[in-house]
Amino acid sequence: MKVELQMKHSLRHIPSGIWVLGFVSLLMDISSEMIHSLLPLFMVTILGTSAMAVGLVEGLAESLALVVKVFSGTLSDYLGKRKGLAVFGYTLGALTKPLFAVASSIDLVLTARLLDRVGKGVRGAPRDAMVARKNEGQVLQSNVSRRVMFQQSLSIRL
Repeated sequence: MKVELQMKHSLRHIPSGIWVLGFVSLLMDISSEMIHSLLPLFMVTILGTSAMAVGLVEGLAESLALVVKVFSGTLSDYLGKRKGLAVFGYTLGALTKPLFAVASSIDLVLTARLLDRVGKGVRGAPRDAMVARKNEGQVLQSNVSRRVMFQQSLSIRL
């Protein structure tokens, strides 16, 4: 009973911005997982690509996401426009999802996959900075930890 009461009290003190970021992240990660888990099978069976081509597409996409994430964090710190970068990243990711459905060649799949990962790279650092910013000025470290952990729990790390 006491734990349940503490849980309700903790969730009530989480700012709405963290709720929004958490759920947007959750929905984007679910849509990515639905597509990316079937993408290798689609590429091999429907498009007739080799396993090596699948590995190359996946490797390029993930490498690009990591490189973009570094520059996104630097750009976010320099400009201070975290919300704009995060919205751009989420929008880019969302706009690439329909491209997978209409892909008739490996070229379109590669383009969609790379753009999707650029969106992931662009949105990651600004989103994390916004969550940290929402926690600024908190007296109790445990409140900050709960909020960050809550947002991270809604996000599926790909």
